[in-house]
Amino acid sequence: MQDKDLELEPVDMYVLFAKMFSHITREVEKACGEEGVKAVREGVRQFGLERGRNIAERAKAMGHENDAKSYLSCYDMGRSELFKSENDIREKTVEQNFTECIFAKQFMEDHDEKYGIHYCEMIDPAIAEGYNEKFKCTHDKHFFKDGCCHFLFEMEE
Repeated sequence: MQDKDLELEPVDMYVLFAKMFSHITREVEKACGEEGVKAVREGVRQFGLERGRNIAERAKAMGHENDAKSYLSCYDMGRSELFKSENDIREKTVEQNFTECIFAKQFMEDHDEKYGIHYCEMIDPAIAEGYNEKFKCTHDKHFFKDGCCHFLFEMEE
């Protein structure tokens, strides 16, 4: 048997991220209670705002406006086969229906929905706001209760 036969594929970074997020949120809740969870949520929001600003900069660097039509094409996170969605991109809206999400899958496999929901509820509205303060995100379906995620991003006048 060769050493190569003993090698395993590395664990996907999305899986590791979900696990890390759950562990951090669990420990912050233990140490700080509800105020700690609020701080985690605010940390996710600040992270999302920063990502959104960076996506707007990417759009600008690519010669695009930070409008609805450029949002996904300038997005900062590549989509792997671990995410599956149908996207409807229009002049002023982007609608996404996710049927697979590795983050949600991992949170559910680890029975950490209680912790993962803090990321899921905060990240996309914050990214949209950072991208363009007039770009609003409604996240009305969640994997944890609906078996899928639905987002509607709308550019307000």
